[in-house]
Amino acid sequence: MVMINDSHFPLFETKKAKGSLIYKLFAVSNFVGIIFIWVYRATHIAGFTDGGKLIWIGMFGAELWFGLYWIFTQALRWNCVYRQTFKNRLAERYENDLPDVDIFVCTADPTIEPPMMVINTVLSVMAYDYPTEKLSVYLSDDAGSDLTFYALLEASYFARHWLPYCKKFKVEPRSPEAYFRSELSQLDADQVKALASVKRLYEDMENKVELAKRLERVSKSALLEHKGFSKWDKFSSRGDHDTILQVLLDGKDAEVKDIEGCRLPTLVYLAREKRPQHFHNFKAGVMNALIRVSSEISNGPIILNVDCDMYSNNSQAIRDVLCFFMDEKKGHETAFVQFPQNFHNITKNDLYGGTLRMISEVEFHGLDGYGGPMYIGTGCFHRRDTLCGRKYTKGFTIDWNKNITRKTGESVQELEERIKGLASCTFEENTQWGNEMGLKYGCPVEDVITGLSIQCRGWKSIYFNPERKGFLGVSATTLDQTLVQHKRWSEGDLQIFLSKYSPVWYGLGRIHFGLIMGYFNYCLWSPNCFATLYYSIVPSLYLLKGISLFPQVSSLWFLPFAYVIAAEHIYSIIEFLRAGGTILSWWNEQRMWLYKRTSSYLFAVMDTIFKLMGYSNSGFVISTKVADQDVTQRYEQEKMEFGVTSPMFIILSSVAMINLFCLFGILKKMIVIGEFKSVYETTALQILLCGVLVLINLPLYNGLFFRRDKGRMPSSVTVKSVVFAVSLCTCFAFL
Repeated sequence: MVMINDSHFPLFETKKAKGSLIYKLFAVSNFVGIIFIWVYRATHIAGFTDGGKLIWIGMFGAELWFGLYWIFTQALRWNCVYRQTFKNRLAERYENDLPDVDIFVCTADPTIEPPMMVINTVLSVMAYDYPTEKLSVYLSDDAGSDLTFYALLEASYFARHWLPYCKKFKVEPRSPEAYFRSELSQLDADQVKALASVKRLYEDMENKVELAKRLERVSKSALLEHKGFSKWDKFSSRGDHDTILQVLLDGKDAEVKDIEGCRLPTLVYLAREKRPQHFHNFKAGVMNALIRVSSEISNGPIILNVDCDMYSNNSQAIRDVLCFFMDEKKGHETAFVQFPQNFHNITKNDLYGGTLRMISEVEFHGLDGYGGPMYIGTGCFHRRDTLCGRKYTKGFTIDWNKNITRKTGESVQELEERIKGLASCTFEENTQWGNEMGLKYGCPVEDVITGLSIQCRGWKSIYFNPERKGFLGVSATTLDQTLVQHKRWSEGDLQIFLSKYSPVWYGLGRIHFGLIMGYFNYCLWSPNCFATLYYSIVPSLYLLKGISLFPQVSSLWFLPFAYVIAAEHIYSIIEFLRAGGTILSWWNEQRMWLYKRTSSYLFAVMDTIFKLMGYSNSGFVISTKVADQDVTQRYEQEKMEFGVTSPMFIILSSVAMINLFCLFGILKKMIVIGEFKSVYETTALQILLCGVLVLINLPLYNGLFFRRDKGRMPSSVTVKSVVFAVSLCTCFAFL
């Protein structure tokens, strides 16, 4: 028998997406249709008066924007690639030489990010299927909460039981709360007994933490039990306190073991120093403090950062990632590996489009084909040295087993005191941190510009979307939360486009042009608001006067409009279904596409303009991870949640009411007055557009007029939107 030496086989492979040629043919035909639409607009302006010409030019401008933006989206679909790893080859070659991995978990508010949720995420990453002595987990608590510290302390005790249970029975997922929530069947007698024991310990821990949360204080017995609470003796407030650094488990100490006698990972709590007179740079400042502190404790060459609500759902994720970093042929050029954002609380038909399905299942695979996806701030594995500013050089290699050596005889307490200054407010003064080192400062989406700058230094990134998702988080459960989150994202992306880090001039010549176009797709999210608002209002208003803004059904110019509309939507449905969605979830996605473009993106553009004029500064908005029982129940029933007075809701309601009144007006003219044939012949596309807008807004009409629960639209919003819509339609009809 001949033995095959597989040492030359790669640790991962890359496959091109199937059917790319068919898609390219479709895209070319669609583009031809778009060009014909532009030609129609440019050549048919003469039949209008001066006022009508302006409206026609507005339609031309909207369609020109839609067409150009569609071109940018093609970069995300023309070169999709998919990755597969070979963990067995990794184990055969490097099992005894695996690198240390540092894991950063970030939390900022114990009220909207509950401590139990935070420690479930911490426990899930502590339980990776990986040598525990090579794992170090850091929890950054930007609120400096003793409740969060107490929860982490309790988790450090529970980990002594939870990690052996996970290892022995190979459970998935390894977040205790998620595991207990899953269907547990076909367990043998030994596991049933072990499960009962570990579940009882978890419930005891949960009761202690929840009691402290309700009382808003830690019990006196706990305060006396652990010296770490003494750090809060001089605590002023969450925005004014010293650095609090506590090594709860020292993985380098051979005596720190679980109940089976195995080593435990290092576990560290950090609350960086905060002072009112020092700007703290939000999450980017947190990450940079963690990079510096961890470099003196564990200094793992690989860094994973996750948000506190994104628990690990795949215990093999580290080994998958190392297949990319340690591949002999291509590993040296990889800076970071990005997992998609997935969520465990998505409803069957994804009411708010929270899965970001097309981004995670299609678009990021397209970015990967041109040099890699952007860094999205969570679920991302980095090389430490690339985060610290290293430029790519051909032939560069790294010693994966280069470990930090502590000072001889230095205790953990002495180590804490020596390095806590690394997380002080003044440490970064007159340094390159936030500029050439660490995460970039000065933008609400600091993760994106950090990833872009790394790619512009010559590095590539990898998008890995395995069948078993790497991380699962909590998606927004109300419409207001969703719109606010997308406002922050789109505002930050637009600021990147207008900054020195714009892909136009910062990336040109440094990264692939296809990747630049891919960045454009997100950087130009928010300007879509103008064309979408124009298209959602003006054609409907002109129905009231019976004035056509589109070609007649009998005209040959009708064909390119019909083809582009039909082809684009049919392909969109097919693409969505192939990505695992449903028809109803696709419809919900279209609704959210409309709502985001007419509200979130509009406010994002306005805030960006005000900031450029010096009138406002962007702030970091933390999405709440908790909801009351009524809201959760309505969310699970897929009832759209309004419930609050928001200027975004006023815009959405006003646009919806304008379209409803215009549709009623044209139907009256067609049916009651008897002008069905003539009206249909001249304004068929306008009627179709107005009708679709009314259909897509049915949940909004329900919230405005029919619902009586707390999730209905506030009466003040209803009154304002109705009055505005009636006034506008009345004035327009009689002008």
